[in-house]
Amino acid sequence: MDPGVRRGSTSVGLPSVPLSFYPAHMASAPSPESPVCFADAPLIAQDVARGVTRMFFNQDMYAICEVPLRNGRRVDMMAIDGAGTITIVEIKVSRADLMGDGKWTDYLDFCDRFFWAVPAGFDLAPFETECFQPGLCGLIVADRYDAAVVREPALRKLAPARRKVETLRFARRAARRLVGDLDPALAGLGHRVGP
Repeated sequence: MDPGVRRGSTSVGLPSVPLSFYPAHMASAPSPESPVCFADAPLIAQDVARGVTRMFFNQDMYAICEVPLRNGRRVDMMAIDGAGTITIVEIKVSRADLMGDGKWTDYLDFCDRFFWAVPAGFDLAPFETECFQPGLCGLIVADRYDAAVVREPALRKLAPARRKVETLRFARRAARRLVGDLDPALAGLGHRVGP
């Protein structure tokens, strides 16, 4: 087996996946452009990201983590499906982090759907308050093995021009991360990603 690839579990039938899509404790020597998801975050955040990624994979959606937006913000996860629907996921693992997050509305102009994702056992009551816009935002509960949608988000279609730009940026960022896995020396050369 190639040392740069972790084979998927036979119980869920996952194909070969580059190491950069796995949390730090499962990967080795990530390239600078291909950071281990949430390397500086608590392990539980990595577990939530992994569970959400697996759920999306089973829905024919593909996600990458820690994606910079054109407005200077960085989303925890961004995913795209076969129809081009762009989904952003914001992961919260503590009530303090959730209550102190005032930037999440800056993400809404860059996606068709927005989800909050939390670990099992997280108090879901705050997500029902108006400040977290329950009519707009979806809610996912996840562990390291899977995730479940507790509430579907509203679908707010992006304008065609914005969709084209964001889809191209997503594709280029994902490809650049894969190139960094293939040749880590290329990852640090500093080429800008996306328009």
